[in-house]
Amino acid sequence: YTRFVEVGRVVLLQKGDFAGKLAVIVEIIDQNRAVVDCPSTGVTRHVALYKHMMLTKLKVEKMPRAAGSKTVQKYFEAEQIAEKWAKSETAQKAAKKAIRANLNDFERFKVMALQKKRSYIVNKA
Repeated sequence: YTRFVEVGRVVLLQKGDFAGKLAVIVEIIDQNRAVVDCPSTGVTRHVALYKHMMLTKLKVEKMPRAAGSKTVQKYFEAEQIAEKWAKSETAQKAAKKAIRANLNDFERFKVMALQKKRSYIVNKA
C-alpha cells in the first residue's frame, strides 16, 4: 500500500460542497481529519474528514506543512497535477460514469441495442 495520508497528498473530495473536486492535504489534524486546500480547483481551505475523501496516487512533492493558499496553488500548478489527474484511469472512469448518468431515455435504449448487437456477434464467434 503506497497511498498514505500525508502533507501534499492529492485527494478527491467525495462529499460536501466540493464533491468531485481535487484538493491537497495541507495539514493533518488528527486520525480523522485534515486541512485541505486548492484554489486552482475552487476548493477553499477547510477541515475535511478522511472518510469523505479518496486518496489518489498523485502527490505534490516538497510542499511545506501548513502552506498558504498561494503556495499550494503555486506547487499544484508547477507540477501540473490537474493534467496528470485528467489522464489517470480513475478520472476517465468518473467521466464515463457522468456521461452515462446524463443519458436520456432514447440514448439509453440505443446503448442497450448496441450491447445486444455486440453480444450476438461475440456469442456467434
